[in-house]
Amino acid sequence: MPHGRPGDDYPPGTHTDDSIGADGGARAPFPAGTYRLQLRGTPGEGHFGFPEAAALTPYLTALGVSHVYLSPVLRAAPGSTHGYDVVDHGRLAESLGGLEAFLAMAARFDAHGLRLLVDVVPNHMAIPHPESLNAPLADVAANGASSPYARWFDVDWEAGGGRLVLPAEGEPNYRRFFDISGLIALRQEDPEVFERTHETLLRFVAGGMVHGLRIDHPDGLADPRAYLERLAARAPGAWILVEKITTGEERLPDGWACAGTTGYDALGMVGGLFLDPDGEKPLTDLYVSATGGPASFDGVEYEGRRHAAAHGLRPEVARLHRVLCRALGVKDGDVRRDGLERVLVELLAAMPVYRAYVVPGEDAPADAVAVLERAADGARSRLPDGLHADLDAVVRLALGSPPPGGPEAGDEAGAGAGDDGDAAREFVVRFQQTSAPIAAKGVEDTAFYRWNRLASLNEVGGDPGRFAVGPDDFHAYCERAVRERPFTMTTLSTHDTKRQEDVRARLAVLAEMPGAWAQAVSRWQGWRPGEPSPLEPDLDYLFWQTLVGAWPVGEGRLWGYLQKAMREAKTRTSWLEQDDAYEEAVLRHAASVLDDRRLMADVTGFVAALAPYARVNTLGQKLVQLTMPGVPDVYQGCELYGLDLTDPDNRRPVDYGRRRARLHRLDTGRALRDRDDEKLLVTSRTLRLRRDRPEWFGPDGGYRPLAAQGPAAGHAVAFWRGGALTVATRLPAGLERRGGWAGTALDLGYQGWRDALTGNVFWGPVLDVADVLADLPVALLVPKEMR
Repeated sequence: MPHGRPGDDYPPGTHTDDSIGADGGARAPFPAGTYRLQLRGTPGEGHFGFPEAAALTPYLTALGVSHVYLSPVLRAAPGSTHGYDVVDHGRLAESLGGLEAFLAMAARFDAHGLRLLVDVVPNHMAIPHPESLNAPLADVAANGASSPYARWFDVDWEAGGGRLVLPAEGEPNYRRFFDISGLIALRQEDPEVFERTHETLLRFVAGGMVHGLRIDHPDGLADPRAYLERLAARAPGAWILVEKITTGEERLPDGWACAGTTGYDALGMVGGLFLDPDGEKPLTDLYVSATGGPASFDGVEYEGRRHAAAHGLRPEVARLHRVLCRALGVKDGDVRRDGLERVLVELLAAMPVYRAYVVPGEDAPADAVAVLERAADGARSRLPDGLHADLDAVVRLALGSPPPGGPEAGDEAGAGAGDDGDAAREFVVRFQQTSAPIAAKGVEDTAFYRWNRLASLNEVGGDPGRFAVGPDDFHAYCERAVRERPFTMTTLSTHDTKRQEDVRARLAVLAEMPGAWAQAVSRWQGWRPGEPSPLEPDLDYLFWQTLVGAWPVGEGRLWGYLQKAMREAKTRTSWLEQDDAYEEAVLRHAASVLDDRRLMADVTGFVAALAPYARVNTLGQKLVQLTMPGVPDVYQGCELYGLDLTDPDNRRPVDYGRRRARLHRLDTGRALRDRDDEKLLVTSRTLRLRRDRPEWFGPDGGYRPLAAQGPAAGHAVAFWRGGALTVATRLPAGLERRGGWAGTALDLGYQGWRDALTGNVFWGPVLDVADVLADLPVALLVPKEMR
């Protein structure tokens, strides 16, 4: 079967889909929520394919979700544990069950009213072993630029001497996905490539079996806007979401044909809402004194980007440099080349976001101009005066303006044809495709492991330098979201988060107890007088935070995390250049810590002291995420309390039998037994309410903050979604120190309210917060008559 052709494997007939459109327009009931499943095709106990997903149908229906959200479903490289290393776009993964099992799963979901959201991987394909498993790649490897598939891949023919250089043959110099040499970039800007690599999934959309598409890393594409326009046109009615990391005040660019992001922006806002801003200075001072590290993240971020540009992504930067020199007419041997390389690296390192969105031949958007000007200011401060003119020229090129004295960047010609104008257009695209992986690898996968003032802030899409989010800022974010992107996704945990939501909820308590934390760290770091820790200071400080955040954690999981953390930091060891002696010393130290009973008793006692406040944070952030504007995603297993760390820890098999049994007990009126029951109650009752009253949680339901009144008003966050009121507790340790709610009240304006979580009834219209939150630290109030 030709690659990318579904042929006769697909059932005949299509029907019109009426789901959420890519533009956010509702053509069916608003999605109640999604449940993310990590499919795993490897044999053994961890196998989880289409039949296993189908078996969860009754449970997911009872939980209250409307969409099942699957990791990639196409044929991947042998032994793949995640599915992002696709080798054949024309086949479903046989290791997951193949076509027949997929259709049976989709039919069972449909029979229970569940819809399907599928992960799409447009950026890259795998270079498998053997290479023949990827037929287009094998053809290009054999026939070079003359292959009919040569247009599929972003190959640096110049560096390869006219051939595709594969990893086993030397430095790759094709464009990779980030710095992963086993993943080769696809050219989705080519219409044929788009059609051939999307045909299978688009047939499922047209056939009504797939209702939504989650786009992996759109920032790696040549033109994300054009890609999404083409996708929306080919999948009318599909709910399209993008895994886009926004930074600071950055928003999705105008004109993107999608409903919103996969929720990392919401994750940061929710997490910040439950952090005490008063803890910033003492925790910063403690971090500096304990590690000798800087008080600010800015310099660490810059160095991380520089490291990515000079090491892991060096081939991509070198290729970009050659394009730049062609665009500026700088020949080989010209002394100006070295200066231009330095300018380029400094500009890339100073980018404040993943990329600007400039399209050759179009005027640069105002946001893109602001981004490049800000980056230029940062680069200029680090460059000698003699290179400032070159910096200005590079910025002009990146914004799509012609170089001084050069051809117009908007002239009609094919990119990459070789003249200066073509090189200028190529530079616009390739600069953006290089800045994005430098941000990902340099910041999230390097700097985030080098500066650990408070580890819960070092999260995907997060900003470790932004300590907390005030209620006013949170409400402003939600009001904008319901107005601009009501169908965007919200999340607290994903397959890519550095630590699970309940780990972050526990670590957030440290901001309210910095003194107690400082004393504990001092005791633990001095547990063996005269024997200093072999760990680097920042890793040592992260080690104690990880113990507290994930406790109880066994040696295997802890060691796996520490190994990843130190290799990602790339200061003493790395994935490419391991320092075995150092890693072994870290392992011995971690094992000896866990073996010390007195020390572990101290850690256990400290964690127990955090537990009451961590419980409040866990339930509060969950209820807020489930009811704020957008469509909430529940990552597999996170309906119960969980303390997983980064992958692969957070992709372990989930015990669904335990979850089914707990939900059944709650549904048959049994009393809450523990924190797992509490979290499951909040999750299931809220999702069911969203499913039953979609008009409340869609764009027509709006978003209205409700301010509490009284001495502890700052510890309550409350907002209306249609006829439902969310009430959650913030900063619980501080609330306890001030003596509790002490007469703090909420004026709901009407009489007769019932808590959808506990069933408790309140009359009002003015409700005492202490009464409303007597059983749980959260409440979801609806009109009393509603069942």
